[in-house]
Order: sequence, then C-alpha cells, then structure tokens
Amino acid sequence: MQIAALRLVLGDQLSRGLSSLSDLDADRDRVLLVEVWEEATYVRHHKKKIAFLFSAMRHFAVALKQEGIAVDYVTLDDPENGGSFLGELRRAVARHAPERIVVTEPGEWRLSEAMGRWEAELDLPVEIRADDRFFCSHAAFADWAKERKSLRMEYFYREMRRRTGILMDSGGQPEGGRWNFDQENRKVLPEDLSAPEILQVPPDDITGDVLDLVAARFADHFGELYPFWFAVTAEQAETAFEVFVQERLPNFGDYQDAMAFGEATLFHSVISQYLNAGLLDPQAVCTRVERAWRDGTAPLNAVEGFIRQVLGWREFVRGIYWLKMPDYADENFLEARRDLPAFYWTGETEMVCLSEAISQTRQNAYAHHIQRLMVTGNFALLAGVHPAAVNEWYLVVYADAYQWVELPNVTGMALFADGGAFASKPYAASGKYIDRMSNYCRSCSYDVKRQTGDGVCPFNFLYWDFIARNGAKLEKNPRMALILKSFQRMKPEKVAAMRQQAEAFLAGLETVEEGEWRAL
Repeated sequence: MQIAALRLVLGDQLSRGLSSLSDLDADRDRVLLVEVWEEATYVRHHKKKIAFLFSAMRHFAVALKQEGIAVDYVTLDDPENGGSFLGELRRAVARHAPERIVVTEPGEWRLSEAMGRWEAELDLPVEIRADDRFFCSHAAFADWAKERKSLRMEYFYREMRRRTGILMDSGGQPEGGRWNFDQENRKVLPEDLSAPEILQVPPDDITGDVLDLVAARFADHFGELYPFWFAVTAEQAETAFEVFVQERLPNFGDYQDAMAFGEATLFHSVISQYLNAGLLDPQAVCTRVERAWRDGTAPLNAVEGFIRQVLGWREFVRGIYWLKMPDYADENFLEARRDLPAFYWTGETEMVCLSEAISQTRQNAYAHHIQRLMVTGNFALLAGVHPAAVNEWYLVVYADAYQWVELPNVTGMALFADGGAFASKPYAASGKYIDRMSNYCRSCSYDVKRQTGDGVCPFNFLYWDFIARNGAKLEKNPRMALILKSFQRMKPEKVAAMRQQAEAFLAGLETVEEGEWRAL
C-alpha cells in the first residue's frame, strides 16, 4: 500500500517532538525504526549501550503504536534484516512505495555523509530536517564562532545564557552576580558523607528480550551486561532525573569533581545517555534545575554547575564538532603515537585510580567527567597515546558516547590534540591532583608523594616527561608559562631520572596495536 511519507527515526532520536515527526499524518505516513548490525558494530560498543538503545527503541515504537501511528519495527534477529539503514530503507520502500522519505539530520558525520546519498541511491525524495532538540543550531554556532581568534566554552556559555534567559535576572545579569561558580565546585568528599543511590529500573519483558539478544549476539563486546538498570522510556528517564533533583542535586555542586573508591556515581545525575538518546529534553531539564534553585531546594553553585554542563559544554562540543569535521578527527598536534595500554580494556592495573575508573566503566558503561578527563584521559595524554586509539575507546565504552560529543571532549580537551582550538591548555596533571580530589591514593601500592624512585606514582614522572617532550610545542601558551619555568629550574639529573623512569615504565606496558583495537 502506498503511503505519503516514510519517516525513519534513528536510535538516538527517540523524542516524540522530533522534527521528522512534527507533521506526521497518522492516516497517510509510516514510521520506520530498525536495529541494524552495521550501527551496533562499527565500533564494539559496550553491551549495556546496545541493550539500552535497542530496548529504548522498542519501547518508543510501542508508544507510537499506542497513539495509532503505523510503525515498521525491524529487530536485529529478523531473518530479512539487511544490516544497514540503506538496506532497510530499500526494503521499506519496496513494501510501501512512499512518495518521500523524511528524516532528522543525524548526530554523526559518517551518517550525515551517507544520508546525503540516499536520495540518489533510493531514487526517491529524501527530506533531511534540522535537529531542533538542541539550544543552538549549526548555523547559529558558526555565526558565533565567525572571526573569533579562539573558541572558548565560557564565552559561548555566557551567550547561551543571554539568549535563553536561563539563570538570568530581570536586569539581564547572571543570577548571583557571576557567570560561573566552578571555584565552589571542587570540594573533597568528606569521609562521613555518602551519596544516595541512583534510581535503578528493573527490566521489563521487552528489555528482557533485548538482554537475551545482546547476550547471544554481542558476547565478545566490551563490558558487563548484567545487572541492567537503565531507564528505557521517557517516563522512566524523567523519574530518574527527578530523583536526582530531589536527592543529589543539592550536593552536586560542591562535590562534582570528587572521586571516591567504590563510588561510581556520587552526586552526579547519570542522565547523559538519556539526553543523548532523546529520552530527556535539555530545555526541560535546565528549567527544572533552575526551578530547584528558585524554590530554595538547591544551591546556586550546584544549579549553575549542572546547567553549565548541559547549556554550555554539551552545546559547545556539538558546535565544535560540526564546525570542524571531518578534518577534526585526524588532529594530532602533540604527535602522539603510542598504542593504547591493554589495561584500558581489562582494568587490570595496580594504579587504583585507573583500575577504579575502568572497572566502573566495564560494569556500568559510565564514569563521571573527572574520571574521564583527569584519570583515563590524563593518563593517555601523559603517555602519548594516539588520539585515534583513545577516541575509539571512549566511543566504545560509554552509553552516552556518540562521535559528536565524544570527539571534541577527547581530541580537544583530554588530549589537546587540536593544539588549543577547544581548550586553553592541556589538562595534564601529576598524581597530586588525583590525591587531592579522591581517596584512591590511600589504597594504592604506588607512592604519590614522590617523583622518582621505586614505587613512585607513575603519574608523577609521566607528567614531567610529558612537559619535557612537548615543551617546545607549548612554550607559546601563556597558561603553561609557570609550569615550563618550573621545569627549566629543575636539576638536569632529576629530569633525566624521571624521563628514564617514564621510558622504562611505558616500555613495560602491554599495549594494543592499531589493528587489534577492535579485537578486545
């Protein structure tokens, strides 16, 4: 039967207000959702990520059908499944002979390139609509970035606050008289303070079927599948977010940079996978958090810190991604060449900070932003691991990872591989930072207090080896001036000892070569 429009919805577009569904005619249109092997395996995604997306897609299809909307849903184990978006579109076109195909633009460059060819390949009009679920369009970001010598999130964030009116007073000034309360968000977690448990959603029958599928078809992928506790519907995600607002948001600001042994989530919201898949609306979550401050149930430093992550960082990295792709994926300013250490896949290392962050990632497909930036990212930066290897790892292991959000955070912020287009300096740190912001070092076999000698924390000598290797590239960076002067004042024999220890340590690491990244 011929239909007017075939409307394809991707797995990270599970929003009823999606632009491609905005004018849907239930009598004449059909929605298509497909689980395709190509998307599940272009990197070896964490088992929980695959299960989360497939289950959320299936629940979204059910919700559409309950509205009376015609839906074609193709499961991965359908024997006729063509394994790709194009293959499934061909089959759907053959079934329904639509007059046109309507889609919302994808979040990743590779899919955008493929989608641009669909009209010719299918010999059918393909309407590609803008994704208006974000605060800032591609064109608006490009206009903001035009003629700026440097692109800094802080100034973009201020502009977004002005545009949206979020956390602004009646006079057009930031609430509290400051744009940024980051200095108040770096407290060490007290020993007697424990964080409430995040909401865990028991799997229903639909999720149970997906878990069986993932266990059977993706057994060799990274990560632990069970226990599975993610929300998989918009209603469940909204409930999980509300629990955060009521129980953890008040302490989020103070301790958002803290880390603690055995604590995977602390006071974080753990909603990024829901935002990035479309189950939560960024405007709605920012509005709800702002209301918590205005109601007096959460302090301003917590509310501003949360809103900065959503309205600031999330929008900024998306803008950078689409402004600078595809060349951005090949950036390697520091000429890092090392293969990825094997412990990134196993968590088996005597460095407690890395073992904790990676083991939590294996279990939950989640680690909070400081674990990602200042532990796993910092080590890769200091060790000189190739950006392509690090980017693939981050894309594999996290449930919230899509290239548009992962690549700028890793290439630009964690690895300084873009030479400062994103961040004003490398986020390189010795073990002192980890010791200050966590209790990891107390149970570690390495000594964080010394810089050289047997049993010293590897972050310490790797930090100064990083400075020695990259000093010439960083000498014009004003934010590195003090560090470089300190390095230049060091005794040559001390520098030589640290560099020799760094060389020996790195040579002793079991690494994963380029052709083996996807085999682990």
